[in-house]
Amino acid sequence: MNINTVILQHKSVCNLIVRKKVRQSFEIISDMLDNVSAGELKDQFAELQMTYRNILRYTVEGIHDPERQKVYNRLLQNILRLNDRIKQDILARFSGWYTYSVRAREQKEERLRGGNIIQSVDDLVFKSRLDSLLSSAEIGRPAPQSEAAREMERLSGIIFNHLWLTDYYGEAEESLLDLLIGSGRFEWHETATFVSAITLSSLRVWDPAKIKLLAKLTADLTPHVAERAVTGLVFSLHYYDDRLHLYPEIIKTVRDLSEVKVFRERCRIVVLQAIRSRYTEQLSRRMNEEILPRVVRLKPRIEEKLDLDRILGENPEEGQNPDWSEMFSGSEEMFKTMEELTNLQMEGSDVYMSAFSGLKKFDFFRELRNWFIPFYPDHEAVDSIFRDEILGPGINELSEALYKTPFICNSDKFSLILNMKYLPAEQKSMMLKVFRMELEGLEQMKYDNELTDPAAVFRTTVTQYVQDLYRFFKLSDFRNEFDDFFTGRLDLYNSLFYRETCGSVTDDRSMADYFFSKEYYEDALALYNTILRSVTNDAELYEKAGYCHQKAGDYEKALEKYSMATIIESHTWTLRKTGLCLRRLGRPQEALEVYRRALQNEPDDLNTILMIAHCCLDTANYDEALKHYFRVEYESPGNSKVLRPIAWCCLVTRRYTDAEKYFGRLAETGLTPYDRINMGHLALCQGDTKSAAGHYVSAVAGGEMTAESFLSAFSDDVEVLAANGVNPDDLPILIDYVLMNLKKEN
Repeated sequence: MNINTVILQHKSVCNLIVRKKVRQSFEIISDMLDNVSAGELKDQFAELQMTYRNILRYTVEGIHDPERQKVYNRLLQNILRLNDRIKQDILARFSGWYTYSVRAREQKEERLRGGNIIQSVDDLVFKSRLDSLLSSAEIGRPAPQSEAAREMERLSGIIFNHLWLTDYYGEAEESLLDLLIGSGRFEWHETATFVSAITLSSLRVWDPAKIKLLAKLTADLTPHVAERAVTGLVFSLHYYDDRLHLYPEIIKTVRDLSEVKVFRERCRIVVLQAIRSRYTEQLSRRMNEEILPRVVRLKPRIEEKLDLDRILGENPEEGQNPDWSEMFSGSEEMFKTMEELTNLQMEGSDVYMSAFSGLKKFDFFRELRNWFIPFYPDHEAVDSIFRDEILGPGINELSEALYKTPFICNSDKFSLILNMKYLPAEQKSMMLKVFRMELEGLEQMKYDNELTDPAAVFRTTVTQYVQDLYRFFKLSDFRNEFDDFFTGRLDLYNSLFYRETCGSVTDDRSMADYFFSKEYYEDALALYNTILRSVTNDAELYEKAGYCHQKAGDYEKALEKYSMATIIESHTWTLRKTGLCLRRLGRPQEALEVYRRALQNEPDDLNTILMIAHCCLDTANYDEALKHYFRVEYESPGNSKVLRPIAWCCLVTRRYTDAEKYFGRLAETGLTPYDRINMGHLALCQGDTKSAAGHYVSAVAGGEMTAESFLSAFSDDVEVLAANGVNPDDLPILIDYVLMNLKKEN
């Protein structure tokens, strides 16, 4: 039995049903049913077929049925449910997965117990109440090594597995959650883990009852419960986004929740953290390889030859609007300093994935439930270090510091603890000192954060939890048994649930501006375009949308947005960006006119003067280009890069003496192969063919330029040479001479 085929068939049926292609879905289901063991599934399929035939017949015969749409919608829901059940039945029989071996074991043990999980929990709660009455004392947490503690741990595992492996919830599961949270018998970290079990179950099998349970838990006050419930709800609703329209009761649940401002803000926090996770692998590569090489945009050959874009340092036309400086503070140091990594860490980016990915092979992580346990100082993994000669005396400070640090997720905290006992004695002592020093600072930081940000605790907990989930789906031994939620674009902001909860203009703009600030331009553009459907008089929105198009290389659409921004409010920045796009589209004359308008606004702006000079160069207006380049040279003394286009303009306008002077000044700072070619052109125009040939040979002989690049560059300049009196018939001979001399040197 090919499991991958079944999974693909299941997905195909889901896609067909949400598009209301029932007949095609029946054909696939019929094929899948050949591999099921439960006869009831085949009976249900026959009933669904009969229901659909009746709907078809009533519709064709024109029989009016006011309930027909409801019946049809219920049919689609039942087909999806049958499809899910068929998939689970086949996987249980043929996959050999850990998931189904655990389920079979739990079902066997339940039969041996002679009672279900609800009865087991109820018995435990009753016993705790009886003990309390007999001792006239509050229920205490049993000692870690006691029989009661081991029984509690065993029961917690059973509850987790039950919630995770139950396909469809009923009143029993809702009663179980009420017991778990209301009894006071279970610690916060156990309850939080149970919420993760519901999320895993929801992602495994769609069930509206699970969604409603998660929705209910979003208001719970137990530590870590609401954070995990909101995360599980957001992830589940995004995962099943295409089928939500078939479940109006779920849409109503979401709308009811969205009436609470706190819930909307919490959803937004989860969405942002999920978006950040998309860049974890990229960040990991940067952490491993330090700084990735910048990808240099291909430029027109004339710009490459003259190095036009760097006359005033980095290309001024590629920068973001200085009016947005608050949003981009520190971005100039992007990819250059550790300050950026610190900022990324502070905002919740996953900077430790690469460091801890190799520490997930401990036996601890072979138990699926352990990937979802919140770190807490009394966990048995911490207790084991009490026996360590060096770590034991300082374990309290160490575990407290780890518990309180917001920068490391739970999974990595356990990895660190489990790994510490294998470290050399010197490293153990050093780490104890570090954690002791950090503990006081963490207390103060936590206090300060909570004063300035009411959502600080929720934000930190969600950040750690999403990182825990990311590690589970990417690193655990069980990852192949789950659809990787973190694969793909994770554009949660396009989901139906998000539009229902956080789809206001204010929310969209806040999210878009965040994407924009992090240079996620594709995401930002999608939201800016959504906003612009209703907000049409905001110049900055059009500017930013235009900039997103520009960064994607879509200059025509960028021009459209910049044009709209200029109509509303004409900014110099927008005019300059318009000019850049026009140049990129090969429309230098139009660009020149736009840059002249920008210069009227800011007459002393060297960047604009420089771009006017470039446009004059593009349009072969060399005299005017020289005038502007000279001004840049005068007002930016010591800038050697501007010498290059000045030398070229002097050459093409037959000011050979001036050209020679500027090439000489360039030689003092270092010549490029293109400079040597241009010096060859100058010698050729002056009638010194031998010197010209020498310059041409030196352009290629250094190894920075290939012979093919040389020929291409030379071909571009033939018209200029001819206009300056060089006989075109002599050029092929000269080229052959150069190439033959190159071969001799090689």
